[in-house]
Amino acid sequence: MLTEIVNKFKYLSSFLLSAAVLAVGFLPLPATAQWKPQKGVEIVAMSGPGGANDVIARAIQRYLQQHKLVAVPVTVTNRPGAGGVLAWTYLNQHAGDGGFLSVSPINLITEHIAGASPITYTDVTPIAQLFNEYVAYSVRPESGLKSGGDLVQQLKGDPGSASFAVAAALGGANHIATALAMRTAGVDVRKMKFVVFNAGPQSTAAILGGHVDVAVTPVSGIAPHFQAGRLRVLAVTAPQRLHGAFSAVPTLKEQGVDTVFSSFRGVIGPKGLSREQVAYWEDVLRKIVQTDEWKQDLEKNYWEAGFMGSAEAMKYLKSQYDQYRPVLADLGLAK
Repeated sequence: MLTEIVNKFKYLSSFLLSAAVLAVGFLPLPATAQWKPQKGVEIVAMSGPGGANDVIARAIQRYLQQHKLVAVPVTVTNRPGAGGVLAWTYLNQHAGDGGFLSVSPINLITEHIAGASPITYTDVTPIAQLFNEYVAYSVRPESGLKSGGDLVQQLKGDPGSASFAVAAALGGANHIATALAMRTAGVDVRKMKFVVFNAGPQSTAAILGGHVDVAVTPVSGIAPHFQAGRLRVLAVTAPQRLHGAFSAVPTLKEQGVDTVFSSFRGVIGPKGLSREQVAYWEDVLRKIVQTDEWKQDLEKNYWEAGFMGSAEAMKYLKSQYDQYRPVLADLGLAK
């Protein structure tokens, strides 16, 4: 009798334990916390203070802070030099750390093709593409060059007769835009004279000081000096005339040079970021580009909207790499 009672007790205990396990299995599990930066955010700018990438990095910093999109401090670090190599090498020293970001221009692909950089888009983590911008060609008001046509004719006669200020490296956007345009116009681009600076403001200072003949810069970087009459803009690389003060500036196409060029600006992280980290920053950046302030910045800086998330950005960067490799090889600029 006693044995029977013990066996029944064992059976009941086993049944209750199984039921308890099943019950626990059906209880809602605590939600996994979304990844977010805990220590701080550092945005690495490949240009010096005031350069195009620095301006964009500080704009992102401002949006993150003003709209309280992150709950930690946000700083901008300038790592100019070697056309972005120093900045992106530093970025990758923090592999897998979602607290580090950098603004990426077209240099990320063109300099790798040209052999000037060991780092390209596959060596970092593309997070988003933000916008595109066009290039302007500027001279001092007293320059004998009055138009893009004048510049082309002079260079056809002597490709080394004018010096061009470009940032931030040979193989960068300003250099490539000029090489493409002048090659299309029939100029021997291998004999042209380029002077490299770490950031657009240095190129601007060089042209203002009369140290170079032509400054090649993003339109936004030259706008204040153009509007104040300190510089004359010969041409822009847009498909049609820009708005505002630049509506009076003809495009290269209008002046017989069948070239359109835009330089993209994106956001990258170091190599090895997780899906959760990428998704977090993609969501934050998407919120930024939807604000009225961002749209005003696009208008003010002559930027062309073109947001892409991480997956789309990766495909876009690959297409750009594949597109520019044969072009740069044809120009003698590929490794």
